[in-house]
Amino acid sequence: MGHSKVEKAESHERIVKVAAGVFRELGVDGISVADLMQCAGLTHGGFYRHFGSRDDLVAEAVERALKDGSAVADAVAANPRSTIDAVVDAYLSLAHRDNVASGCAVTALANDVARSTERARSAYSLQVGRYVDLIMRLIEPMPQKKRRAAALAALATLVGAVSMARAVNDERLSREILKSAADDLKARLA
Repeated sequence: MGHSKVEKAESHERIVKVAAGVFRELGVDGISVADLMQCAGLTHGGFYRHFGSRDDLVAEAVERALKDGSAVADAVAANPRSTIDAVVDAYLSLAHRDNVASGCAVTALANDVARSTERARSAYSLQVGRYVDLIMRLIEPMPQKKRRAAALAALATLVGAVSMARAVNDERLSREILKSAADDLKARLA
């Protein structure tokens, strides 16, 4: 690869990485292409050397954000000491609530992905499936069908609780949402 191809690949990677974080934090429509390129340290004019359209960037950034979450899930799954309680505590933590840009893309991007391209929705669906599989491995043994239903309900509770805790403007209520969801999940899944 020539020097300019290397630089182009590095710039492309930087744009996607920045977009993955910014989209989680501000939403897909929360930043213009010009501002996003500025955040990546590049000029607006260079955008179309990397992407055919904004939708192409959105799809790739969503895939990246979800891939980052997949790496975290893989690390949890690889640790033989991982428990469902530890996953619940980490997901429903104040740190996760407060760090939207580096938090779970399944929570942060749900509404944006619902209105996005088929490519983004497919990536999202794949990650939801990975999380369901992870939760199924961590919960108490029960029949497969019942375990899958419990894992889906648990994931929906995790995602919904974090979304609500981020949205309310009352710190006490936000903490109460997280704690109530955590207590309920631990009781149901233990």
